[in-house]
Amino acid sequence: MFNPRPRIETLPITGRHACHVIDDALLDPGALVAHAVRHIGDFVEAPHNAFPGPELRMPEAFSAQLDAFFSLHLREHFAVRRTERMYSRLSLTTTTPEQLRPAQSLCHVDRLSVSPAHRIVASVLYLFDDPELGGTAFYAPKHPPEVILPMIHASGQLDAAAFEAAYGVRTGYMTESNAWFEKLLSVPARFNRLIVYEGTVFHSGEIRHPQRLSTDPRRGRLTLNGFFTCRRSLAA
Repeated sequence: MFNPRPRIETLPITGRHACHVIDDALLDPGALVAHAVRHIGDFVEAPHNAFPGPELRMPEAFSAQLDAFFSLHLREHFAVRRTERMYSRLSLTTTTPEQLRPAQSLCHVDRLSVSPAHRIVASVLYLFDDPELGGTAFYAPKHPPEVILPMIHASGQLDAAAFEAAYGVRTGYMTESNAWFEKLLSVPARFNRLIVYEGTVFHSGEIRHPQRLSTDPRRGRLTLNGFFTCRRSLAA
């Protein structure tokens, strides 16, 4: 299903970090949209993570195709030897700004800590035609870990009013720099565009027009998300 001859554009984020962009990633992206439509009743909310909407775990056979594409075309960009664990899911952004939890009003990482022998890589494939539904933005902390980490922990413990009072972060989708994070890069959405980046870089969906969100996979902000736990190369 994946393009056997992808063209990869590399966009610097900060330091050694970069976002790798592949347009026309799937040979038949409509098949994934149709899969989402057929299985819309199987999408479920996952309150343990930061995603603002329901998700559908993809079959292992499909995830294996994504991993094979990553291994063949992108692994060398991350200085990793092999994938030890990975999975993929379809995700549909549906949460209104006022319903977001404090942690969802911030950018996030896909893993706060990882062993020195491993590297976390994440991918997003945009499966919607409307670019106004938003791409992905990348951020850097403005404060050291001893300041940032307690704030992040509090975002998972406090309600919206208490979190805003303590840290000055209002409920809503993060689209710009704030007192805690500086925006470094914005990657626009495009149908059948795949982006791949290190999951420990702070990032967020750039939802500037939440009124355009929909629970219909044919009209809403449908994405395919992949997560890879990789063994670092010996020289990395």
